[in-house]
Amino acid sequence: MYRTHNCGELRIADKGKKVVLSGWIQRVRDKGSIKWVDLRDRFGLTQMILEEGVSDPALIEMSKGFGREFVIQVEGEVSERFSKNPELSTGDIEIRPEKIEVLNESKTPPFTIEEESDGGEELRMKYRYLDLRRPPLQRNITLRHKLLQETRKCLDGFGFTEIETPFLIKSTPEGARDYVVPSRLHPSEFYALPQSPQTFKQLLMISGYDRYFQIVKCFRDEDLRADRQPEFTQIDCEMSFVSMEDVMETFEGLIKELFKNVLGTELPEYERISYSESMHRFGTDRPDMRFGMELVHLEEHAKGKGFKVFDDSERVVGVVLEGGSSYSRKQIDALTDFVRRPQVGAGGLVYVKYNDGELKSSVDKFFSKEELRSWMDHANAGKEDMLLILAGEANRTLFAASELRLELGDRLGLRKKEEFKPLWVYDFPMFEYDEEGKRFNAIHHPFTSPKKEHLALIETDPGSLLANAYDMVINGVEVGGGSVRIHKRDVQEKVFKALGLTEEEANEKFGFLMEALEYGAPPHGGIAFGFDRLCSIMGGSESIRDYIAFPKNNAARDVMLNSPSMISEEQLKELNLKVRG
Repeated sequence: MYRTHNCGELRIADKGKKVVLSGWIQRVRDKGSIKWVDLRDRFGLTQMILEEGVSDPALIEMSKGFGREFVIQVEGEVSERFSKNPELSTGDIEIRPEKIEVLNESKTPPFTIEEESDGGEELRMKYRYLDLRRPPLQRNITLRHKLLQETRKCLDGFGFTEIETPFLIKSTPEGARDYVVPSRLHPSEFYALPQSPQTFKQLLMISGYDRYFQIVKCFRDEDLRADRQPEFTQIDCEMSFVSMEDVMETFEGLIKELFKNVLGTELPEYERISYSESMHRFGTDRPDMRFGMELVHLEEHAKGKGFKVFDDSERVVGVVLEGGSSYSRKQIDALTDFVRRPQVGAGGLVYVKYNDGELKSSVDKFFSKEELRSWMDHANAGKEDMLLILAGEANRTLFAASELRLELGDRLGLRKKEEFKPLWVYDFPMFEYDEEGKRFNAIHHPFTSPKKEHLALIETDPGSLLANAYDMVINGVEVGGGSVRIHKRDVQEKVFKALGLTEEEANEKFGFLMEALEYGAPPHGGIAFGFDRLCSIMGGSESIRDYIAFPKNNAARDVMLNSPSMISEEQLKELNLKVRG
């Protein structure tokens, strides 16, 4: 056998046992008469000792050829370490080898395979199979595994049936671009990879399966960020005969169970706020509730006073920085530079604070002391605080204020990774108007039902409709979103019409669903969780790549496989695609 124990298993109680271990050489420490070899597998690390005058001279000679990441097998006796390592689970023992076999040699790896590596991200992604040997990645992948198992266990306990849906489907864009697959048997026709199994899970409700789930790969050809990948995993769920409240209660229970069973963490009660309240208080529909620092709206106090920047703005919004009166000009300039970054998009930053008991502001030549004091009073800002103000077009200003709030939360250490604050955001607008395309777009997707009391407005004032939609947010990250679906054909037709689809276009894209709705579709609703995001939140990381075994980089490339890549002219011909040149 290759091993009797793994490299994280042995303890002082095993002293005197004859054991066999196999693994990778982490490092070799040579002190002349004594040599220590650290042997590693995914379970941990065990030290092996070779000592002149004690160990077999042939083994000592063999060890001179050892290199990092050699794969070896060791047979020997467990002994007590003279110098113990309390940081290591096996730190009380070491192995005195009686036999060593090199199972495979290794080239020197291009970066250190340690807790902290000296390799850059692009290099580690090129050699991802080596990076995956590092303990942080192994902990992440193990967390993902545990979360997968607990998800299946919990949903099965809730009466859900796991059902797989196809990957080769019809292209029905839902907001992002589809990845398409040419068909060899059907020239000039294409499949699409699913952005989600949305229509299939609705069809399963029409089929009477009542409660469906699937842990499924989805594909979106969109610009990437730390929390996006071209292929990602969803916990996809649907339920029949439910209201919004039923869905929220069920999946609140699921996430609480996952945190408890995987992390041993009891989540607090979920807060619930409407979309409009969330935007007003935090400037975003996914607020981080771990700290306060809510937005202060200053339009009534700051506009109409002759300061053109404010007078011409739709929004004048402030954030109170507690203790900010001590900030230097350099620190304020750093915050101004932050909000001017292209990713944030503000034109600048106005401040008001007390300096030696006197109000000081970057706009004090435009406003009186009394006016500035009224802003501070309205914001409940004290003499130790600073009021930071942004102004401009409504959506951009709210977004910038939200980003500034998060940045201040980071700088003040208010966003603690070990603390979790979940909430539901609901009552989203049904549509948003696209000025460029001169049409309405669905904010969630076109199968979301409007609130019953708003249905009459769908033909006269679609922009005012609210949807039966809801998002679950944890620590400022949208981890899941869903809605109660449309289950009647006439309502679905009205929604398609409001979205600018002709009857012919609706039938071409969604005729199968429209027809299915005529065969006794029950009221139904569901949710989809971003599984990779859920892993990263529970693991305390901002990047979902850390929890995906083989992710793509920011350019949507797999640098290990060098993919995407060109295909041969023969393949192009087989697929009836144009040959290059």
